[in-house]
Amino acid sequence: MSSPIRIMVLLLSAALLGGCRGRVTDEPPVHLNPNMDDQEKLDPQEEFSFFPDGRASREPVAGTIARGDLQVDPVRYEGQTAAGNWIQHGPLRTTEELLRRGQRQFNIYCAPCHDRVGTGRGMVTNYAGMTPPTNLQDARIREMPDGQIFHTITYGVRTMPSYRHQVGVTDRWAIVAYLRALQRSQSTTLADVPSDMRSTLEVRP
Repeated sequence: MSSPIRIMVLLLSAALLGGCRGRVTDEPPVHLNPNMDDQEKLDPQEEFSFFPDGRASREPVAGTIARGDLQVDPVRYEGQTAAGNWIQHGPLRTTEELLRRGQRQFNIYCAPCHDRVGTGRGMVTNYAGMTPPTNLQDARIREMPDGQIFHTITYGVRTMPSYRHQVGVTDRWAIVAYLRALQRSQSTTLADVPSDMRSTLEVRP
């Protein structure tokens, strides 16, 4: 074995033996590469004598608004006018894309209680003790302004919880638009069919 290799083996052996001291110690281990593991910082609720109140945690500067939380439009974010009246129709233009988005969100968040056509016979009705969900096809809901339905999704009502954290603002309006399509689909008449298509339909008494 050549000298350089012999020296390398001896050094490696010494390093390995040095790591096996064979005794227990309460001393902290040597931290060769601390990176940012041990920072000079203040933890939440920690005491700090620099400020007169002795607290490290500080209140946000007056007027601070979190990014994305500047909700100054009551129509879009509350479903109401500045005077506090419900808006009759949602602020978004009804498109196929919006309805498809609303269908997806409705089937995820609403259908378990209200079922996929909104009659209130969702899967939760299979469990004893569950309050029957509202039938969204009822005349009362059909006549309800879009803004009030949006507000109900946002903040909940009675046994229905709030969904403002699970469903974004645009998706809530998409659900309202899709619900209107569902309501229309469950109350169509022959008069709703274009005249040039009526002859192809079988009309049963």
